[in-house]
Amino acid sequence: MIAGLVLALMLFAPGAGAQTQPADSKAIETKPAPEIYQTFFLTNITQISDLVDVQTDLRNTLPKAKLYYIQSQNAISMRGTPDDIQLAQKIISELDRPKKTYRLTYTITETDSGKRTGAHSVVLITALGQKTVFKQGNKVPIVTGTFDPGTTTENSQVQYQDVGLFIEASVDAYADGLRLRSKVEQSSLAEEKSGIGPQDPVIHQAVLEGTSVLALGKQLTLGSFDLPGATRNQAIEVVAEVVR
Repeated sequence: MIAGLVLALMLFAPGAGAQTQPADSKAIETKPAPEIYQTFFLTNITQISDLVDVQTDLRNTLPKAKLYYIQSQNAISMRGTPDDIQLAQKIISELDRPKKTYRLTYTITETDSGKRTGAHSVVLITALGQKTVFKQGNKVPIVTGTFDPGTTTENSQVQYQDVGLFIEASVDAYADGLRLRSKVEQSSLAEEKSGIGPQDPVIHQAVLEGTSVLALGKQLTLGSFDLPGATRNQAIEVVAEVVR
């Protein structure tokens, strides 16, 4: 029996020794990708609102990258991994594109007692998402206050009011045409006085403001209004054409 027990221990000894050998279970540590730096110069984006959209897109798409805007150079500096830089370059190239430019021709037709007396046009060049302003007229001084009244050092505080034709327009893409936001303001000095002071004028004013949908190359009537203090009427039409 003793000889059999010794033989059994000798048979099982190698298996037991194999189970006690330590296994190399240490996980392999991965090194983070190196960061690099690059500056992207923007050639077509000039509006602050467009720039904010680009920065927001980059920050949401690449949350670990660091972005800085250099206003004097109209550029974005970025620090991130090579993959981040590559993806940022793709995003910027898709967003920093030339905007389409359009020619807006406003035609103002004047009638007096139902008879056409004249017409003139104003041409504005505007890009998508940008505002264009046209002013034609005079600046009228209006006394708004007085310093040291009744003394030899009396001075008047004066502000200037624009009088004449004012047009403000902006366009956005809409279906196969354009969505136009415009404001047309016509003002003039009245012959009567306000009665408040000898230097306070009365200004007649008519304003047409709204949003319209334009089909390219087709004229659209925005509206018409009677000029205050007169028998004249003005109708305002606009047509949009692609410049580039």
